[in-house]
Amino acid sequence: MLPDLSPLRSTPDFRLLWVQGFVTYCGSAMAMVALPLQIKHLTDSPLAVGAMGAVELVPLVVFGLYGGALADAVDRRKVIIGTEAALGALAVVLLVNALLPSPLLWPLYLVAAGVSALTGLQRPALDALVARIVPHDQLTAAAALTSLRWQAGEIAGPSLAGLVVAFAGSATAYGVTAVTFTVSVVMCLRLAPAPPAHDAPKPSLRGLAEGARYAWSRPVLLGTYAIDLAAMFLAFPHTIFPFLADELDATWSLGLMYAAGAVGSAAVGLTSGWASRVRRHGLLVVFGAMTWGLAIAAAGRLDQVWPVLVCLAVAGAGDMVSGLGRSTIWNQTIPDELRGRLAGIEVLSYSVGPQLGQVRAGAMAGWTGTRTAIWSGGVVCVGAVVILAGLLPRLLTYNADKDPDTQRNRAARDDR
Repeated sequence: MLPDLSPLRSTPDFRLLWVQGFVTYCGSAMAMVALPLQIKHLTDSPLAVGAMGAVELVPLVVFGLYGGALADAVDRRKVIIGTEAALGALAVVLLVNALLPSPLLWPLYLVAAGVSALTGLQRPALDALVARIVPHDQLTAAAALTSLRWQAGEIAGPSLAGLVVAFAGSATAYGVTAVTFTVSVVMCLRLAPAPPAHDAPKPSLRGLAEGARYAWSRPVLLGTYAIDLAAMFLAFPHTIFPFLADELDATWSLGLMYAAGAVGSAAVGLTSGWASRVRRHGLLVVFGAMTWGLAIAAAGRLDQVWPVLVCLAVAGAGDMVSGLGRSTIWNQTIPDELRGRLAGIEVLSYSVGPQLGQVRAGAMAGWTGTRTAIWSGGVVCVGAVVILAGLLPRLLTYNADKDPDTQRNRAARDDR
């Protein structure tokens, strides 16, 4: 049951990325809590908070796709360093705005859009780099350890952020974020270069279309994208947590609400040794997404804060299980020469859903109330997952020992 630590032992660059990612996420999680809370204080409007998702959506789509093509065409290490430095600069902008006598609203949306664009550029390079440096038979373990790192950051970051914002203000939280990105850049400079193949195409619409055609021709990949997109769009209520905390008369619990999902995910990650022996990863995707939806629905129906936090933790555990299945299928079946472009599509799969989910949750909360917006989204999420699994049966029957794409990539990795 203990997590498989083989990637950390065998791959120095993976160890470095793991530590760097934890440092970065602890800092960025503080901004993740402080930013919507600051918008709430300035506007007192759930729709205004939910509008962050709309502002972030277009940059994420455009730069996520371009970032995928870029990751196949240039040194992935340079992309990671450049985007980390730019994210640190945006944290400084938030800090300066927070120190003004009367902080402005529009810079918050502008920075949110900038962060979304830089995330879209960076994540394909990060994902493609991990798939290259980690041995093929350790990819599931690497996915579990990577998720565990994010969850550890989500637990530490939001929990501390709630206290920091409450007692020291948003400016301090943004300052911590800027410092962590500075540390991250220094660490990324120690990564080995990751140049593209000598015949790698330049970023182009034609290259993006090639990646999209590959994804469209693989029903298993389509299933992972569709289920994750549906689950996040329909049942991602994080943006209205400030209002939920108010309704439960537990404003002190806001940081815990943001961290609860990470606690559940971390529990799965810390007992993820079993995952390296699973071969039917499509079942993990479906089961995890259904667990997520059911737990979110329960959280919306309960009126005591501690049971709500437990449900959010269960939801995080379900998301972790689904994420293990998705990451393993992506890394095992996609060839290295398309890894960046497909990673760009993956960014849209697991990022566009939450952005649209913020808009949905904010708009519906303003119309029907906060708790109705939460539980109804969870119920519809479960129904959508069942329908998609029925429409894409190849996902349910996926077996890593028999899938031809997986076996072909394993042989290509062994040849290299």
